[in-house]
Amino acid sequence: MSDAAKSAGLDQRQRARVFSTWSAQNRPTPPFEIVGGFGARFTTADGADWLDFGSMTWNANLGHGHPRMKAALAEAAGRGLLAYPSSVFPDKVRAGELLAEVTPPGLERSFICLSGAEANENAVKMARLVTGRQKVVARTRSYHGATLAMLSLSGDPRREPFEPGLPGVVRTVDPYCYRCPVGRQPTTCHHECADELEAVLTREGADSVAAVIMEGIVGANGVFVPPPGYWRKVRDICTRHGVLLIADEVLSGFGRTGRWFAVDHDAVTPDLLTMAKGLTGGYAPGGAVMVTDAVARHFDENVLLCGLTTYAHPLTCAAIVAAIESYRDGELPARAALLGDTLGGALGVLARTRPLVGEVRGIGLLWALELVEPGTRSPLNAAALTRLAAALRRRHLHVHKRENLVYLAPPLVATEADLVEGTARLAAALDESLP
Repeated sequence: MSDAAKSAGLDQRQRARVFSTWSAQNRPTPPFEIVGGFGARFTTADGADWLDFGSMTWNANLGHGHPRMKAALAEAAGRGLLAYPSSVFPDKVRAGELLAEVTPPGLERSFICLSGAEANENAVKMARLVTGRQKVVARTRSYHGATLAMLSLSGDPRREPFEPGLPGVVRTVDPYCYRCPVGRQPTTCHHECADELEAVLTREGADSVAAVIMEGIVGANGVFVPPPGYWRKVRDICTRHGVLLIADEVLSGFGRTGRWFAVDHDAVTPDLLTMAKGLTGGYAPGGAVMVTDAVARHFDENVLLCGLTTYAHPLTCAAIVAAIESYRDGELPARAALLGDTLGGALGVLARTRPLVGEVRGIGLLWALELVEPGTRSPLNAAALTRLAAALRRRHLHVHKRENLVYLAPPLVATEADLVEGTARLAAALDESLP
């Protein structure tokens, strides 16, 4: 039996017993069986060589087959350590110390969990416990996780089947400059989208709002890079109104934007910062919340009503330590900034030469192409988008696609040659998508 046939049989067995996510089960995304990989490339069972321009699920910041990650997890697994949530062990201590070193100044203590949704859940719980308030302000196109509470907090259409959800959710606008919610041109921007947050807090009554939660950079809903100074204004508004600020850096953290965290571009320290994905480089489940000393002190005398069976799991902690050391030793956040200039330049050429590319936007190694009907800003038609998806698959370029958006987020270890080749594959697929 050929490898392709074996893989097809494995797919059939899996469909019979395991759900596919975010899809009708008789129409799942065509699967592939990954059998190996290194850096920004992975190999499937049919022998195809893929370029990973999506970092798997935005989380493979360290790429495939990373030697240090493999060694660290093998060593941790070999210890066979089981741990009670309050257990003390070296990797747990070191993970907390490293997180305090790489996150913005003033963030002192960590809560270590298994995912970004869990991190955001616990950040919101902490904010409500500290303030005694219930309302949470989130943006209209945000995404904070797939649990029931975090979906209802998200400004994402996937929440709609589950409404009404978390009570007390209030919306504010995004820094979506291509379709500016207040009608400004980039040259005349005065951060009115941030000013809208102040209007929301005034209208709702800031003394009823526990927290404002915002992604460092909106990721899966569009890659909206806020203009310089945006986060400083948001920080100032929250401080003046006595509202806690939660920065959701689940997708934008750990070098993805050319800094350790997206808020670092404005030198801002939130009250709580959530993370996952790049936290472990995708090599183990992992999430965390970092909090300021002021937030942490509240729980010195008040019970922290947050906990998990696998809190600070030994494999998770080992992965966190190895990942942060790898980012540091490879100077990967700075490398992502340099590679981002290369990728952004290449994508800019696509925008100038392909009329279906309405806008290219991004920073570091996080980019999006917004595809439109040529000569308009109307979203590209569904038939063309279907052809594009098929063309990308034929060219073995793994990217994320949603509605009329194509997202590019290569691993931070990608080479310039990978970026050139991936951009060429993307250009050919775009050319094929139009009749």
